[in-house]
Amino acid sequence: MKRKKNPTYILELKLNTEIYEEDVLNKSFEISRKMYNAVLGEGLKRYNHLKRTRKYKSLLNELIKINKDIKLNKKLKRKRTEINKKLNQLRKDYGVTEYSLHDFIAPMKRYFKVIDINTAQKIATRAWLALEKYIFGDGKKVYFKKYGELHSLEGKNNTSGIRYRDNHLMWNGLDLEVNIRHNDEYVKEALNDRIKYCRIVRKIIKGKYKYYLQLVLSGFPPVKKSKEGKVIRKFGESKVGIDPSLRSIAYVSDREVKLEELAPSVDTIDKEIRVIQRRLDRSKRSTNPNKYNEDGTIKKGNKDKWIKSNNYMRNLFILKELNRKLNEIRKIEHNRLANHILTLGSDVFVEKTDFKALAKRVKETNISEKTGRFKRKKRFGKSIGSKAPSKFFNILERKLNYIGKEIKYIDTWKFKASQYNHYTDDYKKVSLSTRWKSINNKRVQRDLYSAFLIMNSKDNLKEADRNKCNKNFERFLNLQDEEIKRLKNTNNIKLFSSFGIE
Repeated sequence: MKRKKNPTYILELKLNTEIYEEDVLNKSFEISRKMYNAVLGEGLKRYNHLKRTRKYKSLLNELIKINKDIKLNKKLKRKRTEINKKLNQLRKDYGVTEYSLHDFIAPMKRYFKVIDINTAQKIATRAWLALEKYIFGDGKKVYFKKYGELHSLEGKNNTSGIRYRDNHLMWNGLDLEVNIRHNDEYVKEALNDRIKYCRIVRKIIKGKYKYYLQLVLSGFPPVKKSKEGKVIRKFGESKVGIDPSLRSIAYVSDREVKLEELAPSVDTIDKEIRVIQRRLDRSKRSTNPNKYNEDGTIKKGNKDKWIKSNNYMRNLFILKELNRKLNEIRKIEHNRLANHILTLGSDVFVEKTDFKALAKRVKETNISEKTGRFKRKKRFGKSIGSKAPSKFFNILERKLNYIGKEIKYIDTWKFKASQYNHYTDDYKKVSLSTRWKSINNKRVQRDLYSAFLIMNSKDNLKEADRNKCNKNFERFLNLQDEEIKRLKNTNNIKLFSSFGIE
């Protein structure tokens, strides 16, 4: 039986560090990176040795055959369980397990002396998680960490190794003061909760390393209050329906109907990033002409060392800073939108979208009937990478978990929100370019209407409740008209073609 996870949240606090203390931390991070790569390399070597054995190959082929069988009877299920047990035993025999890697890293810890055993074991666990994805089919390759790429270290508890005591972080002979404002009531209340373990995080801000302590705390985060002691934000109790898009979101509740762009402020940073990326590419090509073919593509098999100029390195730090800013701004705006939606209602219904699949390139090569040329294989990776819609729903889910609730995802294949008409009670396919629909001779925006249907779904999450739709339709139309007026009359709002508003 799977162990139930206790509620957990993170409190991040800045560390006050001197130059010599930063040198000690940087040395520890670099040693940890080397330990991580050594453990990952050893795990990969053991797994490659295991998968070449006849017994492992035959068991794996047998398992693949059973999994291909659509109708699994009890006998096949029992056999599959037995094969999995044998495979697990083989992995243990060859040391391809998390705890085997813990044993491997222990002598390294004793050699370097600056990393405690709890932190070392967590490094081994991180290497195992990367290897596990590769073994069980979620990853195509394992990646070793380059110089300066490891930016966090964590312990296993708050009693030994990395630990927090009386506004100080103590680890590796260091006693670092934690920066806590005297009037920060949220932090003071959070510190009353039990500390599960601590994590040291290193961030590059404006080209310099800054260090933070993350306390992983047990329970739920405190409710934020004003100076007068009033709760700043309360959760609503009604239903909210959300129809997500790649760059925008449509949500409907009893009080509000909205079409909004996801993280609108990241667009300006996106433009700056593109300029820097082009600058980096030009610099790289001018200093490494031997690495490129005449048509501009990179030569395959050329193992000459890449030459990076001082100008290239300066621009690289600028790019890192821009990416950090983009991530922080996007996170703030996602949190702000999630907080607003939850004030409307905490009973959230969403149409599930596989953003990961939409970001991938098309596998098949097709030719356009109009032009006779090959169609582009690119899909929506750029939009998804910039707006991170999946991250928004992770934030929304996390906030709902604080009050013991979760997002309710409708059955997309059976619900068919974009095709359904609650007035005629039938389904009709419409092209993606059609942004407006006629429902009982009333004009409705496609995304908003889908969100309205999702909000009024039945408990089985497979179909819309017609009675609720008929009851709430007039109110939805009034709120929709208000939203369309707002979008048309506000100058600083970006109108996507998917909105269908001119």
